[in-house]
Amino acid sequence: MDYKTYQSVGFDQHTPGEMNGISSKTNHELAAQEDKQYNPCPEAYPNPNVAIGSFKRFRDWDGSETFPNTSRNVSIYCSANVVQAEQPSFMFFNDGDGYLWREGPVRATTVIDNLTATGDIPPVVAVFVNPGMNDQEPQQRSLEYDTVSSRFVEFIDSEIVPLVESTTGYSLNKDPKQRLICGMSSGGICALNAAWHSPSSFGLVLSHCGSFTNIIGGHNYPTILRRTPRKPIRVFLQSGENDLNIVPGSWAIANQDMAAALDFAEYDYKFVFGTGGHSLNHGGALFAESLRWLFRD
Repeated sequence: MDYKTYQSVGFDQHTPGEMNGISSKTNHELAAQEDKQYNPCPEAYPNPNVAIGSFKRFRDWDGSETFPNTSRNVSIYCSANVVQAEQPSFMFFNDGDGYLWREGPVRATTVIDNLTATGDIPPVVAVFVNPGMNDQEPQQRSLEYDTVSSRFVEFIDSEIVPLVESTTGYSLNKDPKQRLICGMSSGGICALNAAWHSPSSFGLVLSHCGSFTNIIGGHNYPTILRRTPRKPIRVFLQSGENDLNIVPGSWAIANQDMAAALDFAEYDYKFVFGTGGHSLNHGGALFAESLRWLFRD
């Protein structure tokens, strides 16, 4: 698949519904054909003895000044035990609907329910945010996620966090070790980029098949990591030997390069390299494990 085709079909999209004019659920299913060896983690299935959290959804939210003339779905989930926390932990998910999808490979809210019930992770408020839709800019997702700058984390801090706090009535934990950002593909590099530019905003990064390739300069991150004093962030990376290999680069090699750079710079990191392709299947199988590892003391 060449880069032009990659852009036109939105291969990087993997959430259900319509996003940038394409059916992303179909693209997820195509990407996952080689990943049938991976199944959702056991914690992704409901436990009748575990309480379910509360959910609030804003459809086509258009209140962003950072990314004007855009609309996006924003979903907020509070774990059932969030009332026990004076300041609950915070999770932010790029391509939020893909992580919410109840029949998808991750099923994030069910995993959150099960892990908070056992105390494996603290009470949490999780927000699932789709990239913006903009009729004049078909590559809005890439501009938001792939751009190596502080703009996206400023969007979270100045617009999404106030929306979450005003909606839930909770003041989110300000300790970066209690704040996680997660994403797949371009959403994965976006997660690392947000924590890199503002480690006080996010100290925990979960990247699935991150696009550390030459889309909008993300291929420079391994060198940047090696040359810059270590930042106080903890990183979990996942990729696979059948990940994308197209004009901007090899996702498998790029993630291996990132892991080597994190190791060189002595970061607290974990890299799991499997046999899968460019899908969330392997990340979903690892999802509970990755949350436990990231939130460990």
